[in-house]
Amino acid sequence: MAESFDVLIIGGGAAGLMCALTAGKRGRRVLLVEHANRVGKKILMSGGGRCNFTNTGASPANYLSANPHFCKSALARYTPADFIGLVERHGIAYHEKELGQLFCDDSSKQIVRMLLDECADAGVRIETSCSIERVVNGEALFRLDTTRGRFDAPALVVASGGLSIPSMGASGFGYELARQFGHNVLPTRAGLVPLTLSGKHQERLADLAGVALPVEARCNGASFRNFMLLTHRGVSGPSILQISSYWQPGDELRLDLLPNDDAFAWLQAQRAERPASELKTVLSERLPKRFAQRLCEHWLANKPMRQYRDAELREIAALLADWPLVASGTEGYRTAEVTLGGIDTDELSSSTMQSKRVPGLYFIGEVVDVTGWLGGYNFQWAWASGHACGNAV
Repeated sequence: MAESFDVLIIGGGAAGLMCALTAGKRGRRVLLVEHANRVGKKILMSGGGRCNFTNTGASPANYLSANPHFCKSALARYTPADFIGLVERHGIAYHEKELGQLFCDDSSKQIVRMLLDECADAGVRIETSCSIERVVNGEALFRLDTTRGRFDAPALVVASGGLSIPSMGASGFGYELARQFGHNVLPTRAGLVPLTLSGKHQERLADLAGVALPVEARCNGASFRNFMLLTHRGVSGPSILQISSYWQPGDELRLDLLPNDDAFAWLQAQRAERPASELKTVLSERLPKRFAQRLCEHWLANKPMRQYRDAELREIAALLADWPLVASGTEGYRTAEVTLGGIDTDELSSSTMQSKRVPGLYFIGEVVDVTGWLGGYNFQWAWASGHACGNAV
């Protein structure tokens, strides 16, 4: 005999928990099942354990999707201010780190506890360490056969996340389920992920691992200004993680190594002020010393500033402003913060997240083809899509 509920939710991440508490507050009898031994694992590890829970500037422009309009409805109806209000009601202290990114002062555990308390108040039942063996769409009811028993409900919400960070238990379950119900799943790939280098670039830069510098990374019309970190295998840091979502193998990637300067004017000034200084010494004032020296060993001819003609300084400035970095790949889902692609939004309602193919079936969060920038945007999509769905089921 199956236990009956109004709503079954698969996945105890940010989107699933938000959907559960929202539906529960509307009087729905909700069961949330999570295959891991606890809910909110990705929330707990986010932001170095302090959870970058939203971004005050979140807007549709901060998301990638085959249909850039899809996210508008949900984001408009549950804003960063709405989630901040919830955080403040629970007395959680927070701060803005940079660029609208909000973090807990203390611990990401506070966000998980807040969501669990809200679920408890709303009468939501949560089953952890609960693996799903089969999902059946019967007559007007969905049935889950699980290791914790059989459950049914007229509404089924899939909030199982993407493929990123498999060590946290991520799997392709949600995509498989979508295909089972006839949904199209767009190709997936790792997003917000370090890039790897090979060949000459890797040989020249590998021993500089740990060196960081501000850059503007550009690819396919997108650009992000923040720090780049050199690693043993390639490059990382906020600017690289951001641009990685726009980059694919073979795409041109360019870096402005002096994003806050007019490089040519600055080089001219340096030549006038310190004609005897070598280029590598001058560049070391704007760039990490070891990186500046490496540039002058392999990309720029190093000599005293007085020996450079204007034409040569223009060439140096052009390279510094548009340095080509030839990436060979990414570190993959192992370290990716998100999964790009996913369930085709053309087959979902943007206002309710309900399937247009199967009544009563909903998809929310990362499993859907909506991916945010680095900096709290993906949590905001989780809250917004979960809230939209929770108000509809």
